[in-house]
Amino acid sequence: MKLDAASMAASSNEQRNRALENAAEKLRAHAAEVFAENEKDLAAATEAGIAPAVMKRLKFNEDKLNDVLAGIRQLVSLPDPLGKVSLARELDEGLRLYRVSCPIGVIGVIFEARPDALVQISTLCIKSGNCAILKGGKETTYTNRALFRLIHEAVTEAGLPENALLQAEQHSEIDELLSCDRDVDLLIPRGSNAFVQYIMNNTKIPVMGHADGICHIYVDKAADFGKAVPIIVDAKTQYTAACNAVETLLVNREIAGEFLPLLAEALKAEHVRLLGTREVREIIDVTEITEDEFREYLDLAVSVKLVKDVDEAVSHINRFGSHHTDSIITEDRETALKFMQMVDSAGVYQNCSTRFADGFRYGFGAEVGISTGKIHARGPVGLEGLVTYKYKLFGDGHIVGDYAAGRRQFHFRDLEKDADRD
Repeated sequence: MKLDAASMAASSNEQRNRALENAAEKLRAHAAEVFAENEKDLAAATEAGIAPAVMKRLKFNEDKLNDVLAGIRQLVSLPDPLGKVSLARELDEGLRLYRVSCPIGVIGVIFEARPDALVQISTLCIKSGNCAILKGGKETTYTNRALFRLIHEAVTEAGLPENALLQAEQHSEIDELLSCDRDVDLLIPRGSNAFVQYIMNNTKIPVMGHADGICHIYVDKAADFGKAVPIIVDAKTQYTAACNAVETLLVNREIAGEFLPLLAEALKAEHVRLLGTREVREIIDVTEITEDEFREYLDLAVSVKLVKDVDEAVSHINRFGSHHTDSIITEDRETALKFMQMVDSAGVYQNCSTRFADGFRYGFGAEVGISTGKIHARGPVGLEGLVTYKYKLFGDGHIVGDYAAGRRQFHFRDLEKDADRD
């Protein structure tokens, strides 16, 4: 596959865009076939008693098809992420250094039971010039097989390498993939915390991704209630199974008596179950829990806690959060800036829903996942997160011995980044 990775790295943006356009055409033309395969997966999941949160992710219908097609169109419209010069420097006369973006190489992506994830991941890898090994959840076996076949046909018909995309279907293939440290450059696991930890602990391959999505919204004493209530309702109910749905609400103690009843009424109208600390239970009807029990629900449930101020909210988020996405609702600019500076998360928002943490909504075309780490990519991982860079040095018989002996000296002169690279 390394040879195919080299061929992908050398492919043109026009060729990769042609593969994406082919994929969009095939997905639209064969939509009925894909939907029929998805019905098989849904029937098997229903028989197996799969959790409602998983069932929502599993369904692939016209709406989800339209979403992935919009993502593909957006990818096609984006500039080529490869060959971008981020540094151009003349070290000495005739000795020029360039830092140029290039694909990571071979990426293994192990993802949950979401057929749309297969489309997003494969098309992002195509656009960024990477080869991909795709392993989806067993619950989406039929749908993923149909989607992969169509996208793979689109890739080969555009003249890209046949092994640019590979699909793994058996669970046993995960351990085989983890052992391929000489052939795979990066792993991106998407799933439970236990699953991601298993991947990290059983491979030498670099791993990028996130485990939990414990997102917070802090309602400050300077919040506009008219904004706060619909933002929270959207963040909790718009798509409860998503990792960017809000799971914990922190409310400033000064406004709790007035704000919590309004919020509780709105959330209960959407059938959201409220859990909270004893202090919260003294104001509204909640199931009492301690803050150590706050967790990711992926369901119509949310935890509530009162805090003294923004500092206590930040402290709670940094201790109990998952460094995914956290939002503050306030009209006080200084408080918002303090929150956004101090919260250690990939996404920090003011006066908007946490559900915006998404590659498509950021204009990335799609995403292969959310990274909560701090190295390389962070937040929704789009094209920029799937490329790295290499240094290209052009000389004319230059040797280090001349500089070590003092016969020549470096003069380090920055060049225009779009200058010719020989």
